[in-house]
Amino acid sequence: MARDRSPILKRARSLGVAPQMLGIHKKSNRNPGGRQRRKEGDYGRQMRAKQTAKFVYGVLERQFRNTYEHATKMPGKTGENLLKLLELRLDNIVYRLGLADTRAQARQLVNHGHINVNGRRASIPSMRLKEGDEISVRENSKKTKAFDDLPNTIVPAWLSADLDHLKGSVLRVPERDEIDLDVDETLIVELYSK
Repeated sequence: MARDRSPILKRARSLGVAPQMLGIHKKSNRNPGGRQRRKEGDYGRQMRAKQTAKFVYGVLERQFRNTYEHATKMPGKTGENLLKLLELRLDNIVYRLGLADTRAQARQLVNHGHINVNGRRASIPSMRLKEGDEISVRENSKKTKAFDDLPNTIVPAWLSADLDHLKGSVLRVPERDEIDLDVDETLIVELYSK
């Protein structure tokens, strides 16, 4: 399985993403100084928007491109549809419910089979959920250390969470203003439509 193994803080700094947005609450001792950036052109802005979205959601190029292709076939704005599809991934929803500190940890919890969707074990992080789907931690997994002290997260309005019983559900598809990713999705659409 391919993975992005580059240093997270270094990558976040180069893309201008706050590490706290990724669930990482540590600080680099390195100085962010260095070379002065040249003026970024249109292609550079488009590429940065795409790389930021890929980095935040932990998706590699092929999967991101396939998600974009799926978004183009949906009614409505392609850019908004793309972000909605990324938000509805199982690993992202486990993170949004507060069952994991980071999306990477959420992805690992799903991969290792700790999560049930609608009562059935799910082990594919990219699984696309829909309205009404219920997510819960498997009974045997509730005793693991990963769920001992859960982070205090604000659950979005489009999800409902019951952290006492380690479960939640998707109430509806999120709207664009409920997605806190600070990226201009129209730049991604422009890049892929060339």
